[in-house]
Amino acid sequence: MLNIVVYEKTLKRKGRKLLEAVKSRLNEEGVEYQIHLLLEAGTAREKTLQLTAAGERKIVAFGGDGTVNEVLNGISDPAVCELGLIPAGTGNDFAGAAGIPKGIAALGLILKREARPTDYIQFDDGRRSLNIAGMGIDVDILLRCARKKGGANNKAKYFMSLLSSLMHYRPIELDVSADGGETVHYKSLIACVCNGFQFGGGIPICPDAVIDDGKLELLVADCPPRYKIPAALIKLMRGKLLTLPIAHKVSCSSARIAFSEGNALAQYDGEIKECESLSAHIVSGKLRMFRG
Repeated sequence: MLNIVVYEKTLKRKGRKLLEAVKSRLNEEGVEYQIHLLLEAGTAREKTLQLTAAGERKIVAFGGDGTVNEVLNGISDPAVCELGLIPAGTGNDFAGAAGIPKGIAALGLILKREARPTDYIQFDDGRRSLNIAGMGIDVDILLRCARKKGGANNKAKYFMSLLSSLMHYRPIELDVSADGGETVHYKSLIACVCNGFQFGGGIPICPDAVIDDGKLELLVADCPPRYKIPAALIKLMRGKLLTLPIAHKVSCSSARIAFSEGNALAQYDGEIKECESLSAHIVSGKLRMFRG
């Protein structure tokens, strides 16, 4: 049976029409399914844990990156589940990395294709991420996005929030290491671990990241002088950040990004949480996902 996890807020505008189309297609195909409609934010993880702990194996996240992140974190054992995604959020960044089309076509992958091995990022504190987790100016931008009308973080809102961040951002001091190697201290503009290649509604921060290559991409960008930050961020928006000398990237199996002093905020697939560090490793091929 397909268990479709969806937030009520996702059904505004085009979301409700898409869900009705999904239900119609499933009825036509004679597929057994259940819609789990959630009213309170942050409850998708708990619902998914209940479902998978009870033996349900096919879970479909209907929404954006935040919803699929919650669903992934709620799966009791990713190695025995199959995860589907029907993109219905604003940014849908992981869908882009996974080759999942928008609209009803996404359901076709779930109904007609076998689930494929897919990597995810596991953190030492128990959290998981499918796409990108990081610290720095991206967190400041996301906080500003959330305060804008509608709360969505699409590319336009992301860019406007980015401009606001330029007026106030200060470098974040981080200690970074890969595969247990030497720790390097950075005064950073942004630091992240990537499984997918884009964030912020389609910004390709790490274009060569691949979601099934068994590798974690660790990316750190030094914070340039304030007058050079706009040019650096334009490069980021165009997927050219890695062409700058301030950018450092390494492919690895594990990485640690730690705040030099105390706790601060990090984003996990766009979901902001407080943490002391991002200590992560790639889990290769254990999760099976319906994707391109």
